[in-house]
Amino acid sequence: MDILEQITAVQREVSRTGEIATVLMRRTYQSGPEDVWDALTDPERMARWFSPVTGELKVGGSFQIQGNAGGEILECEPPKRYKVTFGGPESLLEVRLTPGPGDTTEFELEHSMANPPAPGGAGALYVGPGWDGAVAGLALYLNGDLGEDVDPVKMANSPEVIEYNAQCIHAWTEAIRASGTTTEKDLEETVAVAMAHYAPENPPEN
Repeated sequence: MDILEQITAVQREVSRTGEIATVLMRRTYQSGPEDVWDALTDPERMARWFSPVTGELKVGGSFQIQGNAGGEILECEPPKRYKVTFGGPESLLEVRLTPGPGDTTEFELEHSMANPPAPGGAGALYVGPGWDGAVAGLALYLNGDLGEDVDPVKMANSPEVIEYNAQCIHAWTEAIRASGTTTEKDLEETVAVAMAHYAPENPPEN
């Protein structure tokens, strides 16, 4: 994985309105919307680049990511967008796809959290770096850069991905600073928490 290429491929924005903190990610995928949508919603394909997902994957149903959060499926418009709760009713995730030039897709991921666990926009560091890993994993998968024997869950604790996570935290830190939504002290404290979680010096063994 070219870490710099994956970092710079994503546009990151952070905002805060009242009690709601929001992260927004944008990038272009070198595949058409139908294929990207299928990779985002087919459980067999999701397990290849993200993680095993189970549930009743339709509006009104629920989902569970293995070893991670679950939620309710609120809205779904194939192959354009879906909206779900993520880990709780006050945490909303929306993914949007639009056709890009040629056979490409413009991808947007928006995650809004009520009362995030850090002041101002610093709460972005609790979710942004994790979504960076998913967004990069999808790119590698769509480009054919993940071998058939690659386990994305095990790969998450590899030295390469740990370094990638650290660089993502730096990128989100700059996006939070640009948003003007938190103090430098609160931001520094949240960066330390994010580094311990996403880029630990001694990652767990699978």
